[in-house]
Amino acid sequence: MSLEPGDTDPSQSHGGESQRFAPANQVTFDRRELNRIFNLYGRMVAAGEWRDYAIDFLRDRAVFSVFRRSSEVPIYRIEKSPKLARRQGAYSVISATGLIVRRGHELDRVLRSIDKPLSVVV
Repeated sequence: MSLEPGDTDPSQSHGGESQRFAPANQVTFDRRELNRIFNLYGRMVAAGEWRDYAIDFLRDRAVFSVFRRSSEVPIYRIEKSPKLARRQGAYSVISATGLIVRRGHELDRVLRSIDKPLSVVV
């Protein structure tokens, strides 16, 4: 394997170096946000309501789409739009018809609109 001038060997990388996995021009969910979203997703899959998901990192927003069947349109889209953070809130839940179910500054409060509480049947 020959390296061109200016290239670095990947084995020469030191553990202290910081590497970004997403390009600087994309909006992403951080670990805490993904943890909260996947907790909700896991409960809904266990309840048999959701079956598939997709994550899109775009230039102006990050989108987590939830599907009942993978061949259909998403039931819900959980979006993070930083440019709306100061106005209406960065987070929103959008239904399949395009209706904004809830929008806000805190992800937990926004996700409560689609998080159905467990009920005990006697």
